[in-house]
Amino acid sequence: MFKELKTERLVLREIKESDANDLFASFSRDDVTKFYGQDSMREIEQARKLIEFFAESRRNKRGIRWGIQRKGQNGLIGSIGFNNMALSHKRAEIGYEIHPDFWRMGFASEAIEAVLSYGFFHMELNRIGAIVYIENDASNRLLQKLGFEKEGVLKEYMHQNNRFYDVTMYGLLKDQFEEIGKVQHERNA
Repeated sequence: MFKELKTERLVLREIKESDANDLFASFSRDDVTKFYGQDSMREIEQARKLIEFFAESRRNKRGIRWGIQRKGQNGLIGSIGFNNMALSHKRAEIGYEIHPDFWRMGFASEAIEAVLSYGFFHMELNRIGAIVYIENDASNRLLQKLGFEKEGVLKEYMHQNNRFYDVTMYGLLKDQFEEIGKVQHERNA
């Protein structure tokens, strides 16, 4: 059974075939895919195949992907999830994208915090990593703000649009996440 997650403003839910148009609306945009590691979609069929890929990854326990939906609204504004899951090693990598119409509204950080909490406390992960293009300033800042530590640079790790890209490798351990949560809770008290 797929675990739906809820935050103050969002519902993170299973991505269905009926979400293909919403995924295509994001993944067909160069400003979304330029730091995603894949070329922009040109046909709706590519979005349907991506949804199948997400479902197969979940069945094979290699990944899990949630659609990001605003509470009380229809349609997805993005997606988030774990890839490269190695459950026997209690680790995974997080990835996400948000449609540009919803950038800089705090939706990404809200969704990431929910998924991190689920990963650490329900999936019993000990480490969650992230691989981010060095040029992706917004994502680099966001992950650091959420407590991820820069662990190094992977040279020419991604190949997209006939070019190699360096990426930053980030990591967050469960103990660090718990400590950050305590600090944030104390600040809010």
